[in-house]
Amino acid sequence: MPPTQFFSGDMIADRRADYARMLAEGGDPVAAVELMEQALELVPDWAAGWLRLADYAERSGQPAKAVPALERVLMLDPEDIFGASLKLAVLGAAETPDSPPIRYVEALFDEFAERFDETLVDRLDYVVPQELTALILDHAASRSFACAVDLGCGTGLLGQEIRAKVTRLEGFDLSANMLSKAEEKGFYHHLARADLSLDLAASGLFEDGLVPGRADLVTAADVLMYLGDLSAPFALASALAAPGAFFAFSVEDAAADDGFVLRPSLRFAHSEIYVRDQLSAHGFTVIDVRRTTIRMDAGEPVFGILFLAERPA
Repeated sequence: MPPTQFFSGDMIADRRADYARMLAEGGDPVAAVELMEQALELVPDWAAGWLRLADYAERSGQPAKAVPALERVLMLDPEDIFGASLKLAVLGAAETPDSPPIRYVEALFDEFAERFDETLVDRLDYVVPQELTALILDHAASRSFACAVDLGCGTGLLGQEIRAKVTRLEGFDLSANMLSKAEEKGFYHHLARADLSLDLAASGLFEDGLVPGRADLVTAADVLMYLGDLSAPFALASALAAPGAFFAFSVEDAAADDGFVLRPSLRFAHSEIYVRDQLSAHGFTVIDVRRTTIRMDAGEPVFGILFLAERPA
């Protein structure tokens, strides 16, 4: 939740919301629901307040209150910066979308950028950059890449691992704050904002004179779980890839026969069959597939799949 949304502007409502938060954190979400309802009587147009109410209602086993609260959030915030549509889908009150709201993803990572590296690497044992780089090098130990394009580069954790094998390294991300952190590290020759859920012309990957087919390596580390339908990002990867190029990426493992699922974490998980089909449809041949634990989440391992594919020469 963006920090500016923690307060409603009404002192009494904010005080009640703060008490509600303390009750919820203390293990009494039922009482938290009651206090948030009182607060929202004073500020009925506070979208973040309705989101809190939905959270407390869900925790206390009251979906009949959580669902209308989330619907209220969507009415007040059509851009869906809070991801209410995803929460409704998880609760079974809406269809699973093909991708999350763009403003939700952008705000999530803009707010997370400052502590991203510390949280993932030091606390959550995040290993995708290292393992994805190892997968690439296992099949290209003596190969150097003229141009690598890192999709969803974030703060540059993968760029840090792969930079020694790359002559030119480009990074693209939806979050301006993430790009700023990546720029501070100095690994990338070009950084720019891009939206992987859009088509070729609108994505931002081919602006500023950047041409299609320029990359002999395309990567996407821990970004595709923020997209359900992979047809758009795979089309972008295909357009970027020169003949013979590698495409290396990770997904969360859906442990299902086909398709993708939206998890309570509000991230998407994909099946191996679905990913293979999408790769084939976009002109890639699978070279290697590895299953791994990509990080921890609430003390539990998050299982993923690493893919290495090639655009045939």
